[in-house]
Amino acid sequence: MAKPKVAENTANQQYDATSIKVLGDLEAVRKRPAMYIGSTGQTGLHHLVWEVVDNSVDEALAGCCDRIDVTIHTDNSVTVVDNGRGIPVDLHKEEKRSAAEVVMTMLHAGGKFDTKSYKVSGGLHGVGVSVVNALSESLDLEIWRDGYTWEQSYERGKPLEKIKRAGKTERLGTKITFLPDRKILDSIEFNYDTLAQRLRELSFLNKGLTIRLKDERTDKQAEFHYTGGISEFVKHLNKNKEVLHASPIYGEAEREGVQMEVAIQYNDAYAESVFSFANNINTVDGGTHLSGFRSALTRAINQFGQNQGLFKDVKENLQGEDVREGL
Repeated sequence: MAKPKVAENTANQQYDATSIKVLGDLEAVRKRPAMYIGSTGQTGLHHLVWEVVDNSVDEALAGCCDRIDVTIHTDNSVTVVDNGRGIPVDLHKEEKRSAAEVVMTMLHAGGKFDTKSYKVSGGLHGVGVSVVNALSESLDLEIWRDGYTWEQSYERGKPLEKIKRAGKTERLGTKITFLPDRKILDSIEFNYDTLAQRLRELSFLNKGLTIRLKDERTDKQAEFHYTGGISEFVKHLNKNKEVLHASPIYGEAEREGVQMEVAIQYNDAYAESVFSFANNINTVDGGTHLSGFRSALTRAINQFGQNQGLFKDVKENLQGEDVREGL
C-alpha cells in the first residue's frame, strides 16, 4: 500500500500558528473590500455614500431628521450632513471608549440592532459607516449633541485622537466628510447623476424629507422634496407618458407593525413598470410583498368587475398580465 504523500516542509509552505492571521474588523475590510461594498469600481465607490446617507435617512424614519445635505468637493471627498439626533458620544461601557468611535471603527456596531432606538431601518442591510471609514484615506466626524460640538478625525479607519469636545451649540446632527482611498478603489470620481437619481428616489420614499445635492466640481446642484411621497414618484415615472387617469391611486395601511404604501397609475403603454421597496431598499428581485400586491390587485379588479356586472360576457377571470398592462 502506497504511503500518502506529505507536503515538503519548505519556507513557502510553512503552516503553523504564525500562519494564522487575525485581522481586526477594519483590517479585514481593507484586505477584501469587495466583500463589503460589492466591488472596488463605481458601484463600490458610490456604495460608500449610500452607507452614510442611509444612517441619516434612518434618523428621518425615526422622526428625528428632515434635512440631509450631500456635497461632492473638488478633491472628490464627500460631505453628508443631517439634522438628526447626532451619533451618541458618551462612553460605551463594554468597549471603554466613546460610542461614536465604536460606531466608526467596529463592524456591526450601531443603533440599528436596538429596536428601542430605531423601529425601522434601511441601513441595516448594509455594512455600516465603519466600512466607509476603513476605505477612506481620511474621514472627519463632527457631531452636534448634548449642547456641544464633538470632533474626531481618522486615517484609513484608525482614529488620530480621542473624540474631543469643542464649542457649545444648540444644533443637533451629524456631519461626516470622507475621502475614498485611492490605494483601494479603482477610481474616486463620483458620478453626479448616479447620486442624484438615488437621492431623488429616497426623497420620494420619505415624504417631507429634504435632500440637497451639490457638486463643487461643476457647480451642479439639486434639491429634492416631495410632500406627496410615492404618489409623486409615480407621476415622475409617467411624466413622458399618456396617463389614463390624472392622479395616481394611493393607499396606505398598517398591520401587525408593518406599514405599507402603494401608488398606481395606468398609462397607454403595454408593458408593466413596477418598483418595489422594503425599508427604502429597492427590491429589484421582487419578493412576497410584490407578489402579494399583484395577486391582490388582480383579485380586487375581478371582484369589482363582477360586482358591477362588467364581466357578463366574460367566461373567465382576468389574468394578472391583463390587469397590469400599462401599470
